[in-house]
Amino acid sequence: MTSFRPTSPHVISPANASGVVRFPEGFLWGAATAAYQVEGAAWTDGRQDSIWDEFARVPGAVLHGDDGAVACDQYHRYREDVALMRRLNLDTYRFSTSWSRVHPAGGPVNPAGLAYYDRLVDELLANDILPWLTLYHWDLPQALEEQGGWANRDTAYRFADYAVTMHEALGDRVGVWTTLNEPWCSAFLGYTGGQHAPGRQSRSDGLAAAHHLMLGHGLAVQALRERAPEANLGITLNFEVEDPVDPENPADVDAARRLDGQFNRMFADPIIKGAYAPDVLEDVAGLGLEDHVHDGDLEIISTPIDSLGVNYYHGNLVGSEPARAERGGEAPTDRATSSPFPNDEGVYVHPRDLPVTDMEWEIQPEGLTRLLLRLQKDYTGPAGIKLCVTENGCAYDDVPDESGYVDDQNRLDFYDGHLRAIKEAIDLGADVNGYFAWSLLDNYEWAWGYGKRFGIVRVDYETQERTVKASGRWYADVARDGLVPARP
Repeated sequence: MTSFRPTSPHVISPANASGVVRFPEGFLWGAATAAYQVEGAAWTDGRQDSIWDEFARVPGAVLHGDDGAVACDQYHRYREDVALMRRLNLDTYRFSTSWSRVHPAGGPVNPAGLAYYDRLVDELLANDILPWLTLYHWDLPQALEEQGGWANRDTAYRFADYAVTMHEALGDRVGVWTTLNEPWCSAFLGYTGGQHAPGRQSRSDGLAAAHHLMLGHGLAVQALRERAPEANLGITLNFEVEDPVDPENPADVDAARRLDGQFNRMFADPIIKGAYAPDVLEDVAGLGLEDHVHDGDLEIISTPIDSLGVNYYHGNLVGSEPARAERGGEAPTDRATSSPFPNDEGVYVHPRDLPVTDMEWEIQPEGLTRLLLRLQKDYTGPAGIKLCVTENGCAYDDVPDESGYVDDQNRLDFYDGHLRAIKEAIDLGADVNGYFAWSLLDNYEWAWGYGKRFGIVRVDYETQERTVKASGRWYADVARDGLVPARP
């Protein structure tokens, strides 16, 4: 028995399709970044290597050998960036803290590293911007990777200690705490597929990492809840909508079920329902997952949370037969990689007649409506957890004019469509409380290096000059007024 049910594409109601769409009072408007992607200052004030510093040195792992040593230099330019956020009318800023800055090499607390986040939080609050803090966005200290990384159970306990360190420093001013960002990527792109740091290619290591990431999440939630019962605690998961090529073909339905299980339910079920789905366990049987599940682990992992962050970029059309054409989306690096799924034998993703972004990701706003309604019905609603869309955005090959301005109507259209899809979900009962555009700034896009731009603000990497794009100006008006204006 599984919780996967194919659903039909949802048509946005005429009221939300092109007219003015007003969001509920108190809806939070924000933008998001991640430490390694924007901070730079890689070895400043005591920070030491993370797994991404090391991975970027591997020949062929990252396009052009790019790294995050400078990135957007937010470490030195945070006041400028916070002033920019205020100009954009943001209610909240979602950022991550660098474990390698706070506990260099996984060792003792680094006061200089903590002091940076102290300054950043104070600057946000001085500008009436809510700090939305994520503890882990993929940048494990390299020294801990050398001790086994997330495949080592001890890392989960080290992570909880790091969470306490951050709360001791910032808990008097930060009330929203996210433990992990997208553990699917950390576990399966990092330990099974090798597309991301640390670059391992092991199905068993990926499953071990997945379980230990969730264990670390649960331990951190317990530690933070004990210290701050009133805090808003949560996790951010990335989700896809998996549609079968032929909903009447059992083989296609099963292929979509398997991807749904290994992408969505692998994490949502233990964290919110307190158990791995039986069909997921069957799909990955013999790869060692159950060897890592100790007595009491699932009770820790399912420690109640307040918010579920939802990251959504696209869905998939999934079949049991090979597609006639491949769908892109992976960085064209020289280093060989593997499938990130522990078991996707006989599962194929098919391209559709949909527009795509510069990442070759299909644009599917209605999938977000279906996803939010599914989460509300099957997960967050019964558990009393609030939903928040913590990442949604798109890369395009922006062309600046002579002043650096980018008239990115394609990105503006992307945001417009997805915000309308969210409002449709709200109207149909999904308890969605906020939205974070990905990303505030053009930044380091992992294995793509600096080759893809997601920002609503352009960054000239030579001068570090920031220029608000057309999408950013539009989003500032949306955030100010709490409504999406009518479209032609």
